[in-house]
Amino acid sequence: MSKLIEKTEAFVFELLKNELPNTIVYHNHTHTLRVFKSTKEIIENSKIDVNDAQILQLAALLHDVGYTQTREGHEAVSAKIAREFLTTQNVDEPTIKSVEDCILATEFDSEPTTELEKVLRDADSSHFGKKYFPEASEFLRKELEIAGIANYTPSEWLNENIKVLSKKHKFYTDYALKNWQSRKEKNLAKLIKSKKKQKSKIKNEELKAKYKAQYKNESPERAIQSFYRTALKNHIKLSDIADTKANILLSVNAIIISVVLANLISKLDTNPYLTWPTVIFTLFSVISMVMSIIATRPNVTSGQFTKEDVKNKKVNLTFFGNFHKMKLDEFEWAINEMISDKDYIYQSLTKDLYFLGIVLERKYRLLRITYTVFMIGIIISLIAFGIAVKNNPGVNIQDVLNTTSQIKQLAPNTFNLFYMA
Repeated sequence: MSKLIEKTEAFVFELLKNELPNTIVYHNHTHTLRVFKSTKEIIENSKIDVNDAQILQLAALLHDVGYTQTREGHEAVSAKIAREFLTTQNVDEPTIKSVEDCILATEFDSEPTTELEKVLRDADSSHFGKKYFPEASEFLRKELEIAGIANYTPSEWLNENIKVLSKKHKFYTDYALKNWQSRKEKNLAKLIKSKKKQKSKIKNEELKAKYKAQYKNESPERAIQSFYRTALKNHIKLSDIADTKANILLSVNAIIISVVLANLISKLDTNPYLTWPTVIFTLFSVISMVMSIIATRPNVTSGQFTKEDVKNKKVNLTFFGNFHKMKLDEFEWAINEMISDKDYIYQSLTKDLYFLGIVLERKYRLLRITYTVFMIGIIISLIAFGIAVKNNPGVNIQDVLNTTSQIKQLAPNTFNLFYMA
C-alpha cells in the first residue's frame, strides 16, 4: 500500500469519526472499508495497471465523505473534498480528475462509462452479491428511517429490495459478473421466497383476525369475563400484599420486644430512670403487634346454605365460607344450579368482588392505623429515652454503649424487614 493510500485512509477515518452525523448508520466508515476491500478484490483479479489501481483505491476511500455535509448530492461534495485533500498531497491533475469521475459515477441512477467507473460502481454495490446483504440492507433501511427520508415497513422494504435487485441494479465488470452475480441471484431468490411466506402469513393472520372478530361477535361477554377475572385477581393480590405487610410489621415488633427484654429490662434495677421510656417503647410495640394480628385475623362464617337460598340466588358459591359445612352432593347440586344460570354466575362473581373489597378496605385501614401507631411509638419512645438520659446526669455511659452495641447487632435485620413492608 502506497503512502498516499495510507494518508488517505487516515484522513477519511478522522473525517468520518469527527464529522459524520450519528444518524448515518450505513454510509459510514464500515461501508467505506467494505467498498475499499471489494475494489481491491476486483483489482487483484483484473488487468489493471498500478496507476489506475491507485485511482480506484483513492476513489473507494473518498467516495462517501460527502455524507459529513449532506445526503442529497453527496457524490459532488465527496468529489470536492477529494480534490481538496489530494491537492494538499501534491497529486497530479489527471489523477485527481479520474478520482472525481469515479466518485461521481457511484450515483445509483447514473451509468458508468469508463472501466474505472465500472469497477468502483461494482465495488460500491458489491453487498448485493455477498452473504452479508441482509444485514447491510437492514442498516440502510434504518438510516433512511432515522434521517426521515423514508419509513419502510418490513414488507415494503422487502418489495423495494426485490425491485432494486431485479430491475434497477446490474454488475458491469467481468469479475463481478462471474463471482458476485450468482450470490446476488441467490439473495434475490431468498427475498422472493420471504415475500411468498409473508403473503401466506398475512393471509393466515387475516383469517385468524376474521375468525376472532366472528368469535367476538358471537361471544360479546368475553369483555365481561375479562373484567371479572382481572378485578378478582387484583383484589386477591392486594389482599396478599396486605397480609404480607401485616406479617412483616408483626415480625419487626417481635424483634423489638426481644431486644427490649434482653437488653433493657435487665438494667432497670440499676437504671430506674429507663423504666417509663421502656414501658412506652414496649407498649407501642405490643399495640402494633395486636393491631397487625387483628388486620390479618380471618372471619369465620356459617358455611351453610339452603336450597331456597340457591333458588333465590342469595348464596355466593364462589366463596368457601358459604359452603364448607355442606355435604358434597348438596354442593354439587348447588353448583349445577348456578352454572345453568348465567345471571346467577355473574351475580355471584359480583358479590365475591364486593365483599373482597370490603375485606380489603378493613385490612388497609387497620394497617394504616398500625403503621401510624408504630411510627408515633418510635418517636415518643426516642423522646422519652432522651429526656430520661438528660434528667439523669449520673448515667452509666458504658451500660448505654453496651446496650446500643447489642441493639445494633439486631437492627439490620429489624429494619430490613421494616423496609420490605
